[in-house]
Amino acid sequence: MKAFIFDMDGVIINSEPHHIEVEIATAAKYGATITEEDLSKYMGMVSTEMWGSVKTEHGLTGELEEILEHQITEKLRKLKESDLEPIEGIRELMQKLSKANIPMAVASSSPRVYITAVLEKFGIVDQFASIISGEEVNEGKPAPDIYLETARVLGVEPTDCVVLEDSRNGVRSAKAAGMTCIGYLAPDAGSQDLSQADTIVSTIRDIQITND
Repeated sequence: MKAFIFDMDGVIINSEPHHIEVEIATAAKYGATITEEDLSKYMGMVSTEMWGSVKTEHGLTGELEEILEHQITEKLRKLKESDLEPIEGIRELMQKLSKANIPMAVASSSPRVYITAVLEKFGIVDQFASIISGEEVNEGKPAPDIYLETARVLGVEPTDCVVLEDSRNGVRSAKAAGMTCIGYLAPDAGSQDLSQADTIVSTIRDIQITND
């Protein structure tokens, strides 16, 4: 292992309840009723792709750009008002990786403004050698683009990277990039098929760091 790459939502921060609440309310504002179950298939996708699909499938009113702007504004507001801390075990995992001199990166489907806000809130933004948003590559998860770009920026081969993911789309993305993937059974991720992951853990503390 020459690099460790974190997804963010559901892995570093338990943001899924906030995302779901905002997404259901946003859909209602623009004329549609969607459920948490409806949203589960979009988990891990970039906002533009997700809301484009929701708008088409559920007949949302309003322009896509307006919908996107509204939902990210609401998510940033909720984040600022929250007392959320990193998911249990994340700070310790990062300390172990740092001690082992393994570079860390974030590869998240969230917009960069939200990624930065989360990492700054937790005071950990400077610990990552690279931060890539899914909106900065040609295709979002489950395509491999975001993980291939992260490996390129880090200057390592994809096969030398380990990824921590909690969604089906994220796991598929990491494996399509040729990386080793740890699937995390996040409690608020809904029913996610992580079967393609190389190993699955129920807590972050179960992850062992070896760099032989």
